Amino acid sequence: MRVLGMLAVLFVLSVLIFSLMHLAPGDIVKNLLGNRPASPEAIAAVRAQYRLDDPLPVQYLSWLGGVFTGDLGQSIRLQVPVTVAIGSRMGLTLALCGLAFAIALVVAVPLGVRSAVRAGGVVDRVANGFAIIGLSAPTFAVGLLLLYVFAYYLRIFPVYGAGDGGLDTLWHLVLPAVTLALGLGAIVLKLTRTAMIRELESDYVTFARARGIGERAVERIALRGAAIPIVTGASLVLTFLVGGTVLAETTYALPGLGTLLQDSVLFKDIAVVQSLTLLIAVVIAVIALLADLAYLMLDPRLRRTGVPA
Repeated sequence: MRVLGMLAVLFVLSVLIFSLMHLAPGDIVKNLLGNRPASPEAIAAVRAQYRLDDPLPVQYLSWLGGVFTGDLGQSIRLQVPVTVAIGSRMGLTLALCGLAFAIALVVAVPLGVRSAVRAGGVVDRVANGFAIIGLSAPTFAVGLLLLYVFAYYLRIFPVYGAGDGGLDTLWHLVLPAVTLALGLGAIVLKLTRTAMIRELESDYVTFARARGIGERAVERIALRGAAIPIVTGASLVLTFLVGGTVLAETTYALPGLGTLLQDSVLFKDIAVVQSLTLLIAVVIAVIALLADLAYLMLDPRLRRTGVPA
């Protein structure tokens, strides 16, 4: 049932995006031909080449049929197959998302645990201040500030671009990843702190302390109990990375999927927008399924009762 529901959502989303793209202002033919004069024959040839004169249901069904055969169509703007356009940029976006997610978890989870254990202390106040900044500061503003301080003023990191591959590309992705990780880490930190405080005040933790179990062991027990809400929060913020990458990639001039989606929407490159939207929706659905599997691993009780729908 979960898989069928996911397929239904993907179908509705694809129809909605397809309809909105056609309702958006602008003419694909004019975008292709530019400002130079064009004869009616040339305009008709372009419309016939990309089947723009077909009824909208026919255009949509043609694209949908191509999805099942692996043919996502041709990018009107780039003049290459959509699979090539997406594949050439996917690696950079995946690397950026992975690095940002890793930084957020490595910093936010331990800080959230310490904040809960030392509630009201210096660490807790610092963590709350970090969370407030991360939640309130816009991604593009954080990116511009980091660019000015670490790229322009201190000249530690490069200003823009994706580098020449390997470690150079990784070095170029540090500032964008930190920009994304600040907001993501703030959410994970607050969720971790709240979950840990609840577990530390629970009866089984009180009983463990009464038995003389060391504080470190008690913290590990509480963290195990707080793992499910932390995993839930981490899976949610991972889906938010998709929207954040558009702003981060634009700020740092990174040729990833975010800038590809932005440029394709502005150009009304419908095949690329449709395919990227479908890809993003599939990734979000897969993350949700992986989160369900993680629940089963973290809580043996769910193996008998099943994960709630």
